[in-house]
Amino acid sequence: MITFSRVSLIYPHSTTTVIEDLSFEISEGEMVLVMGHTGSGKSSLLRLINGLVPHHTGGILGGEIIVDGKSTRTTKPGELAGIVGIVGQNPLATFVTDIVEDELAFGMESLNFPPDVMRKRIEEALDQVGLVPLRQRSIATLSGGEQQRLAIASALVMHPKVLVLDEPTSALDPIASEEILAILHRLVHDLSVTVVLAEHRLERVIGYVDRILLIEGDGASSIGEPSEILKKTDLVPPIVRLSRALSLEEIGTSTREVRKLTEDIRRDLNDIPRPVFKAGELSLSLTDIVAKYGEKEALSSVTLELHSGEITALMGRNGAGKSSLIKCAVGLLSPASGSIVLGERQLDEIAQKERSRLIGYIPQEPGDLLYLSSVAEECARADRDNAIAHGATLASLHQMLPTISPQSHPRDLSEGERLSLVLAIVLAGSPQILILDEPTRGLDYEAKNRLMALLHRRARIDGTSVLMATHDVEIVAEVADRTIFLAEGEKVADGPTLDVLLASPAFAPQVAKVMSPRPWLTVGDVLRSQGSLEE
Repeated sequence: MITFSRVSLIYPHSTTTVIEDLSFEISEGEMVLVMGHTGSGKSSLLRLINGLVPHHTGGILGGEIIVDGKSTRTTKPGELAGIVGIVGQNPLATFVTDIVEDELAFGMESLNFPPDVMRKRIEEALDQVGLVPLRQRSIATLSGGEQQRLAIASALVMHPKVLVLDEPTSALDPIASEEILAILHRLVHDLSVTVVLAEHRLERVIGYVDRILLIEGDGASSIGEPSEILKKTDLVPPIVRLSRALSLEEIGTSTREVRKLTEDIRRDLNDIPRPVFKAGELSLSLTDIVAKYGEKEALSSVTLELHSGEITALMGRNGAGKSSLIKCAVGLLSPASGSIVLGERQLDEIAQKERSRLIGYIPQEPGDLLYLSSVAEECARADRDNAIAHGATLASLHQMLPTISPQSHPRDLSEGERLSLVLAIVLAGSPQILILDEPTRGLDYEAKNRLMALLHRRARIDGTSVLMATHDVEIVAEVADRTIFLAEGEKVADGPTLDVLLASPAFAPQVAKVMSPRPWLTVGDVLRSQGSLEE
């Protein structure tokens, strides 16, 4: 179905190749995972499949790419639209209508599909991704995860032979991501659709894929069975790290496999309690917050307190109200009722400029905060605005993501690179409170580790209050002191991360599932109980 023959790609003004001499074949009805470091070229490879690269992006392409018998060198992306469906990292940027159902119909209308065919396919797609109740909703009112499901449905209505997805579960909660992956699994096995996806959250997808294509970042690449590829990279999910840390005979790629291999460990080790952090002074309080969008109530009497030095995770299913609560906390959404106090003052009494200095906010789409023409200019502006040494923001960025080029235009960066840039800019102001909405989208495991170290350092050393809304249960298990769950606009859980995550099988991290009923969330917890991890 897809054949790459000695393919190489280099972008204009770049000194290094994105892909170098890459050859592989993907058969009909195969699911292949593309993995690699943040910014390594995964998105470029996906766009090569439908011809967006180089037809729309520019660049020099060497070699030959054949998709369903057609060369992408001579076939334009529009001519491949009925063969290749693509879902990008930023779904909102791809929508052209205002209403969910209209968006699903748009592509078919453009190709003059009969009305009865359109209606049938729309119903199928809405059912497949669970958007039936939202069919008449304005796209602008959907949560990030709901928008991502709509983007997938928009591709499915065309009945493509090849489906290409860039970070398809990055904005989805664990339950919704399982539903989407189950859909993809059915498409592959029942309809022989070829699926190629890039995904950093390997713990979610590794059990579904047939093969992995590893992009090294220096142009090199390799393809093979999951167990084969995972042996040669450090970008591995928690259960593989656990297998390595415990020197198990095999490297399991599923919870079931590793659970069998660790039976003796679960039985023999003692439980060593997790270190408990004592929170500092109250920094921000939201009391009995009610928020509405028109007649729809997004939050119902939610109370939240943030303390200095504490890292708090905000979790819940897509549409539970997490982003709405965050927008209230930073002053972007005025609650219908309730009180928000920053320090000792009401939030609405504080001028916007001072509020922005006290509260650092990173939205789901960090690119919205960028408007200059290069990474270096954005960093230099942050230096000037915050009266810090020239080059300090860029140095902070390179600590998180060493490979990012100062000359790159922010719009040319990957999602993970843009997030890192905005985080460096926001932290340059040394805010007292740091609020992040989905901070790990587009980040590989190494970049996440650097982010966790940064957040931990800011909280413990600088006393910053950190609140992050996320679906990434693994980063919550590693770094959060406290976890809050929202459901349909109401707070349903608030307590130590260990207690909250262990009480929720759907949101439990991989290590907790492997080691149940032992109270361990991370590889570090297991090693601490084994006595091989020093505090």
